[in-house]
Amino acid sequence: MIFDAFAKALGQIGDPRFRAVLLRGVALTVALLVGAYALMLTLIGWFVGDTLTLPWVGEVGWVGDLLGWGSLLLVLVASVFLMVPVASAITSLFLEEVAEAVEQEHYPHVPIPARVGFWAGLRDTLGFLGVLILANVFALILYVFLPFAAPVIFIGLNGYLLGREYFTVAAMRHLGREGAHALRARHSGVIWLAGCLMAAPLMVPLLNLVIPILGAATFTHIFHRLQAMR
Repeated sequence: MIFDAFAKALGQIGDPRFRAVLLRGVALTVALLVGAYALMLTLIGWFVGDTLTLPWVGEVGWVGDLLGWGSLLLVLVASVFLMVPVASAITSLFLEEVAEAVEQEHYPHVPIPARVGFWAGLRDTLGFLGVLILANVFALILYVFLPFAAPVIFIGLNGYLLGREYFTVAAMRHLGREGAHALRARHSGVIWLAGCLMAAPLMVPLLNLVIPILGAATFTHIFHRLQAMR
């Protein structure tokens, strides 16, 4: 079931609606990272200014430049770890469009559900973003103490989170929030394994940016398969 669903999702990757969601998600992610760096520079300018007076040293003018370059390095390093979860969360704002494209292509007999409102979708996206960032920051600590288990931790953790989010997006369109949660609970093992399949390529640069699209499409197929089994 899982590999067949993934193959069908991969076969639709050229859909213009898929590309539109990908470009919007990446553009917003880059804009968010640039905004974070600009905010850090502004705060440094407020608190440090052009010069800084140090005890026994006097005025020095290089501290602001040092902090500015340091903040850039910090943002670049953080982006390596946070680019994927942030891009996944932001792209999730548009994943309903992916599910809609899959259903129009493969399940035209299914009644078209009412779309989730923008504000409800934004609330879910912000919640997912918060959970992803906190979970991956916590995972960074585990990577330090368990370096050899880092790939397993990364795939297991993000597999659970991505499976939970993408399946809910697909199921909630037809069953509502409570119905989606109930169906997810009954098939948690399958959903987690499918999420791990999505999480494994997250460690591959560039490919990881396509995963939210493939994930939403794959879990739309999985949802319809599980629904047919009821």
